[in-house]
Amino acid sequence: MEPIVLVVIAVALIVGAAVLGKKTGIASVLLLLVIGIGIGYIPGVPPVDIDPEWILAGVLPLLLYSSAVNVPFTDFRRNLRAITGLSVTLVIVTAVISGLVLLLLLPGLGLAAAIALGAVISPTDAVAATSIAKRLGLPNRLVAVLEGESLVNDASALVLLRSALAATAGTVTLLGVAADFVYATALAIGIGLVVGFVTVWIRARISEPVVTTTISFAIPFIAFVPAEHFGASGVIAVVTAGLVTGHRGASRFAANQRISDHTNWATVQFILEHAVFLLMGLELHAFVEDVAGSPGGVPFAVLLGLVLTATVVVVRFLFVIPQLAVLRRWERRSVEASDRHLDEVREVIDATPAETPSQARRKRGLQRRVSKHEADSDFYRAEGLQWRESLVISWAGMRGVVTLAAAQSLPAETPFRSTLILVAFVVAVVTLFGLGGTLPIVIRRTKITGTGEEARMQEIRELLETVNRAAVAVLDDPEKTRIDGTAVDPAIVAGLRARYERPARTEIAEDAASQIDARSQMLILDERMRETARAELLDARALGSFSSEAITAVQRLLDIEESRFDAF
Repeated sequence: MEPIVLVVIAVALIVGAAVLGKKTGIASVLLLLVIGIGIGYIPGVPPVDIDPEWILAGVLPLLLYSSAVNVPFTDFRRNLRAITGLSVTLVIVTAVISGLVLLLLLPGLGLAAAIALGAVISPTDAVAATSIAKRLGLPNRLVAVLEGESLVNDASALVLLRSALAATAGTVTLLGVAADFVYATALAIGIGLVVGFVTVWIRARISEPVVTTTISFAIPFIAFVPAEHFGASGVIAVVTAGLVTGHRGASRFAANQRISDHTNWATVQFILEHAVFLLMGLELHAFVEDVAGSPGGVPFAVLLGLVLTATVVVVRFLFVIPQLAVLRRWERRSVEASDRHLDEVREVIDATPAETPSQARRKRGLQRRVSKHEADSDFYRAEGLQWRESLVISWAGMRGVVTLAAAQSLPAETPFRSTLILVAFVVAVVTLFGLGGTLPIVIRRTKITGTGEEARMQEIRELLETVNRAAVAVLDDPEKTRIDGTAVDPAIVAGLRARYERPARTEIAEDAASQIDARSQMLILDERMRETARAELLDARALGSFSSEAITAVQRLLDIEESRFDAF
């Protein structure tokens, strides 16, 4: 069959699964996994064997970048402790314990190779979990933690896998593994920062959205390739570049560029996330055939997979619940300390002189830091991770395509390689269906809910009123309502004031001779107001005084409004 026909069929299956998943409430990626397994066993369909490098070096950078660029930096910062524990510490603990269990069951494997497979099955895949969480309206913080974990834990697992494979040759020590991990992480962050800042600087100077979006498709590989070349983590470099782009793009890119980026990357992410699960199902037949002739055969591999599945699930529960309990206590103490000292700090700052420009800047900086700290305390107070959230995060330990691709990357000389690949597949499939399939039930039983629709819309309206008030303040400034030394027509000022104070469009009736001048005045003054409104929004984002959901919603409204005026 022609490749183009296969692509069309795959796209049709992806779209069909997405539609069916929305109607049935079943995660579409799980439907595609089942469809892929079924197609793989149709008589006459050849076994499918995908080179793991296509996934690890081709698809994974694109998926991680598309996720990272949409992660609100404030959410990532506030949840950094939880994310670090889940994506680094838990990955290492899971890999070591799973490796020891596997070594007991396969003594001839060797400790390093056993830990290598433990690293393979340690990272979670948040695609199914976050799609369920968003559909059921879970709290934004819980979704942010799951997304943040999935961004970083792939890197931790792949670095640990590389070190474990090197240890199979007896070339590294425990200290060497630790040093390699630090080196790979630090260098990757450095490369990601450079790529992120440089590409944002370049793209901000290109006005054509199609060109800048095309450049954005290359950014994941611009970060990934040099990081891997110098022995760092390409995955961390990609995530860092994505976080920088998402954070700085809000203030550096034009509105039509942000709209174009959002639409195109959402499409890429949707296709790739679903395609990899379809391919994952198609590969099962080939894995089973490879294991059929090995010692123990398929039943033994399935049994190993079930034992390791139980191991990773139990380890996750035993780690997450105490970790989040400690985190809750730290956040509670932080909030209490903030409540005790914040007023005192404000009094000290208010008494600070601001007679010179440098003193005024320093005082404003201190005030912003206090406002940010106060917003963080309000966030921890309102959205603490209680036992219900701990249970859901523990349950959302599904494995996915990275586990499978990493298992396929094991060297050919690895003992029991075919069996280990099928074991990884069993762990991924059982967690996807066992945990992912029952996650909606767990969420409903815990009665955990996010912000209600009415409260969400109220917050968006409040933020929109805040930025609009800042924009209207431009009209009260005599200097800003003058263009080239001439006062703006009062009718234009009144029209813009009415449009920003209420969602009504005011038409300006002028004679033909003065209409061009009035139109130019309106556009110039409106641009000043929109710049002020966006500055107010960016300030709210930097302080964290509103939820990321509200900030994103208002930013898109401003982008649509700005792109409409840019068309003139």
